[in-house]
Amino acid sequence: MSRIQCPRCLRPQSHCLCPLIPSLDSRTRVLLLQHSSEVNHALNTARLAALGLNNAELIVGEVFEDLPTLLKQPGYQARLLFPGDDAQPMQAYAATDEPLLLVVPDGTWRKARKMLHLNPLLAALPRVTLAEGGVSRYRLRKAPGPGALSTVEAIVQALEILEAPTSFAPLLKPFEALIEGQIAAMGEEVFQRNHGPK
Repeated sequence: MSRIQCPRCLRPQSHCLCPLIPSLDSRTRVLLLQHSSEVNHALNTARLAALGLNNAELIVGEVFEDLPTLLKQPGYQARLLFPGDDAQPMQAYAATDEPLLLVVPDGTWRKARKMLHLNPLLAALPRVTLAEGGVSRYRLRKAPGPGALSTVEAIVQALEILEAPTSFAPLLKPFEALIEGQIAAMGEEVFQRNHGPK
């Protein structure tokens, strides 16, 4: 028997995060392209980001037929938030007149790379990247390397660079509650055994 879900945050009704989700304005438009396998993931941080930002859109799939239309947002310059040899640091766009359309693939690194491969228009976008060394609060997943952040953390860091001194930290409140809830559900002993310091 399945638990009743909140139709907005997709969490079980008893663990609804909606009261913690802010409603934040941003000059930057955020386009989240979520791999379809992530939709029902318990830790769906892309959805939290899309719900908390008024100027954000979440599209689910693997091949995005509407990409040409989605990327043609008048008044915005599209940039892909994804590492690469030619990626520019986010700081390079902090003082530009034209706001960014920040395109953020959401999925495991492998799935995100596959999305780029299947969507040549996406792969061809100029890339931006965050400063190295960001520390994730995502204590339930092993990071593939230093500076690997969850989708919502990466978006918060990007927006705080692009739109300083505005704070986007309220976006992290539902994320932290989600992590705490998962840890409480598994129990401290199981959490320490699987995710604690080795």
